[in-house]
Amino acid sequence: MNYQHLTIEEREKIQLMLWQKQSIRAMAAGFDRIFEVGPVFRANPSFTSRHDTEFTSIDVEISWIESHEDIMQLEEEWLQYVLSAIKNKLEPAITKYYKVPVTVPTLPFPRITMEEAYIALKQMGYQVTRAAKGDLDPEGERILSQYIKEKFNHEFVFVTDYPASVRPFYHMRQTNNPNLTKSFDLLWNGLEITTGAQREHRYDVLIEQVLNKNLTLPSLQHYLDFFKFGCPPHGGYGFGLSRMLMILLGIKNVREATYVYRGPNRLFP
Repeated sequence: MNYQHLTIEEREKIQLMLWQKQSIRAMAAGFDRIFEVGPVFRANPSFTSRHDTEFTSIDVEISWIESHEDIMQLEEEWLQYVLSAIKNKLEPAITKYYKVPVTVPTLPFPRITMEEAYIALKQMGYQVTRAAKGDLDPEGERILSQYIKEKFNHEFVFVTDYPASVRPFYHMRQTNNPNLTKSFDLLWNGLEITTGAQREHRYDVLIEQVLNKNLTLPSLQHYLDFFKFGCPPHGGYGFGLSRMLMILLGIKNVREATYVYRGPNRLFP
């Protein structure tokens, strides 16, 4: 497959789709709920404190959903359960060695659309450097999380309604506004830990969205074939485990939260 004409961000999204292929295969075969934990290799700009070229991902896909709201509800309930278990079993050790408390979040998590996020950031005196692309930059994520903390006293926030221009072809578009997607990112204390969405399951629509992204059908046919004979409405999310550990333990660099870190200049040991 030739992805040379794509940006790094676009290549990452294609690679994530290829990783999700196993989940899609299981879903097309009749498995309604799929949970995976495994290594992911990404074309990340890994010379930052938050990126790595190889990391452990937690991936969840569920069938028969109504919208991406179903996915967000599942994730917030899951995170509340996980953090509650960590607090009950490990908080004394975490407090002793890392000097940070374990906070169990309340439900539901705050939600804010991308449009509302831009308005909030403007009120905070910040202009997103990549505003034309409809995304958030790292500083924007930090300031938006500060805004949410002050307004809702919450460490988490779902940012929703991303423009289709910055999302991959397999994210479902909104019915009343096809320029927006049924997708979200989850921020935790200023850092993105999740990207999720309702996936497009209609074969003809997928074909159209592939072409709209200037991708070639032959290079993606192995993925598209799963949808030829019908696939249930579904969605899911990918959750970065190393970033979760970063935030949970108050660590400043993902390298310090990863056993045997892999980056552009480290392959061995």
